[in-house]
Amino acid sequence: VNVAVQLTRLDRSALYFGAIGADAAGEQVREALAGAGVDVGGLIVLPGQTSTSRIRVSADGVRHFESEDFGVCDGFLPDDEALERIARCSAAHIGLMPGAEPVRRYLAERGVVVSQDCGVTLPVENYEWMEIAFCSEEAAGRPAERIAQDAVAGGARLAVVTRGAQGSLAFDGEKWWRAAAEPVEVVDTTGAGDAFAAGFLDAWLDGADVVQAMAAGSKHAALACGHMGGWPQEPGPAPAWLDE
Repeated sequence: VNVAVQLTRLDRSALYFGAIGADAAGEQVREALAGAGVDVGGLIVLPGQTSTSRIRVSADGVRHFESEDFGVCDGFLPDDEALERIARCSAAHIGLMPGAEPVRRYLAERGVVVSQDCGVTLPVENYEWMEIAFCSEEAAGRPAERIAQDAVAGGARLAVVTRGAQGSLAFDGEKWWRAAAEPVEVVDTTGAGDAFAAGFLDAWLDGADVVQAMAAGSKHAALACGHMGGWPQEPGPAPAWLDE
């Protein structure tokens, strides 16, 4: 969701494919995406609860996940019709999607640039059919260099690892690249990694090299740290558990 919206904020068209429940949170997601200019034709409604996360933002602006319920997103896979629509796009970024390898393979063989958020989806059984594996040192809890090496050894063409205030690094099996984080007065780090991925992909699809794409990612991630939430938006109604 965050990556799709951040791409529209970079003036690039984006489609979102995923699942919501038939509940107020699901309708809030649909309205927020559509309001941001994302094509929601691939958003389906399934029986169950819309994915929710409880996030606490500390005084220094760092977000901490207190709980996550992936709801109807857990186990979602696009059907054949959705895959055909996605295959007509220049790139596909995959977030939470257990068992995504067949999807990655289908899209890669159709010439789509395939990337995946490997922080959310760890442990990943393999990284095959990924042009770019976006990883997180914080999410993995391991040294960034080791994360990148494992991703490339697992089949990724390029591994990009974000390191928060320490910047980011990338590795393609032969060469290493490093980029500093953009200085910013942090309000909320929620969605910063997604914003980095969007900035990187936007530049990459325009023909940027790794250094240029990492710089674009760092710049866009810094912007995301300057406001509450994954992107600027009006807060919705408070969930029932807020006062628990």
